[in-house]
Amino acid sequence: MSLKKAIGIIVLVLLIDQISKIYIKTNFAIGDKIIVFDWFEILFVENRGMAWGVELPGSYGKLFLTLFRLFAITAIGYWLYDSVKKHSSRILIIAVSLIFAGALGNIIDSVFYGVIFNGSEGQIASFLPEEGGYAPVFYGRVVDMLHFPLIDTTWPEWMPWLGGDRLTFFDPVFNIADSAITVGVALLIIFNKKAFPKKKKEENKEVVEETVMVAPKE
Repeated sequence: MSLKKAIGIIVLVLLIDQISKIYIKTNFAIGDKIIVFDWFEILFVENRGMAWGVELPGSYGKLFLTLFRLFAITAIGYWLYDSVKKHSSRILIIAVSLIFAGALGNIIDSVFYGVIFNGSEGQIASFLPEEGGYAPVFYGRVVDMLHFPLIDTTWPEWMPWLGGDRLTFFDPVFNIADSAITVGVALLIIFNKKAFPKKKKEENKEVVEETVMVAPKE
């Protein structure tokens, strides 16, 4: 698979990701939602830290995390270039392209969104507001909007301690970039033998493990 095709995958994912995020950011306030189906809704939230809303403590936690992600994506980019150069399997190049595109999509939010948008709390944000953005460079928040509340009910009253409490399944809200990362990692796991021929399997094992660790979004 050629480098040109890999770049095509990356550009396509980035376009869909960023267009969807900019649309949500400029048309929704935080917490606004549109119910598409009982099991799927568009819900605007912003992620201030890592996956699952975890934040690094201290005023420099966010900066450290963003810089680490920039370093990680550089390594993933080199892996992709090297894979193409060595004519690695098609499935490997597609998977790494998706992971790279997803990671880059979320890094764009973290690096630039605080500068080019104002806040979305209680209002619809503006693009390039005159008064400036809501945060400095590297301190932006990732825009999430895809929510699949597959189960949203209550525990039976007869359940000890939990009876009557709310029961939900699959609460995370995510975006197109997260989906690309997830699909890329899943391809590497499911098609491991095709992605890594036997003679290269040991050579790439450590790289895959490191990618899984850095893949979660900002």
